[in-house]
Amino acid sequence: MIPVTCSYVHGLDARLLRDAYGMFPTGVVAVAARVDGVPVGIVASSFTSVSLDPPLVSFSVARASNTWPVLRRSRRVGVTILAEGHGDLSRQIAGPAEERFVGVSFSESDGGAVTLDDGIAQFDCTVYEEHEAGDHIIVLMELHTVAIGQGRPLVFHQSNFGKLARG
Repeated sequence: MIPVTCSYVHGLDARLLRDAYGMFPTGVVAVAARVDGVPVGIVASSFTSVSLDPPLVSFSVARASNTWPVLRRSRRVGVTILAEGHGDLSRQIAGPAEERFVGVSFSESDGGAVTLDDGIAQFDCTVYEEHEAGDHIIVLMELHTVAIGQGRPLVFHQSNFGKLARG
């Protein structure tokens, strides 16, 4: 174990807690839509399937996000599961707002959902419910269309991007 000195949150060392959360590998998604004529997006590593009936997925977003309040105004929101080679793309979409979609190939639905063309799966969704949970908002999305591409998922583990080992 590596000792870490940091601030405490509810009696727990915040850095240690963050490192512990990072021990669990997750996939990465881009969540995007066209709002006021401009593509707007975020990345999330908290994506998960929730329900088949109705078809629901979820992700979490920081309550402090400046992008989510804008993005959620769209009638439809796209979710793209990123592929193993999308580490730089993920960083770009998480970066400065005006550069997030520069050079990125994407498609847009009639309702404004934006999905990345080379993702391994794309979903056209609407916001189903939002739940405040500490410093984040858990967003439930209802799926309206689904498309499956090819490839393997981008994996986020211990603050780094990786890929699944081939079995």
